[in-house]
Amino acid sequence: MSKTIEYPFTVRPLSKEDGGGFLCEFPDLPGVMGDGGSVEEAIADGRKALKAALATLRQMGRKAPEPTRASGQWRMRAPRSLHQRLAARAKSEGVSLNTLAVTLLAEGLGRRDKTAA
Repeated sequence: MSKTIEYPFTVRPLSKEDGGGFLCEFPDLPGVMGDGGSVEEAIADGRKALKAALATLRQMGRKAPEPTRASGQWRMRAPRSLHQRLAARAKSEGVSLNTLAVTLLAEGLGRRDKTAA
C-alpha cells in the first residue's frame, strides 16, 4: 500500500479572457494544474491531475519531489527604530512581538486580497 503524499496547492480566479472560473496549481510540480467553475471543482480537477502526474513519474521510474513544508517560522531583521516601535506597541497591547507582527501581516494581506479581487 502506498502512502498518500499531500502537496500544497494554490487556487486563484481566472480572468474572463482566460475562460473564467478557478485554477488550482501545485508549486512543487510545475505544469500540474486543474480548473473548474468553482474553487471546489478546481481543487478536485487539480487532485486528478496530481494523481496522474505522480503515476506517470512512477511509470518512468522517477521519484516524485518532496512536498514543500512550511515551518511557520522565520527570522527577520528590522531596523532598530521599527523594532522599537513594534515592541512598544506590542507591550501596550499586552501581546508578544511575534503575535503583533503576525497580526499586522495578516491584516495587510487581507487588505491586499480585497483590492486584488
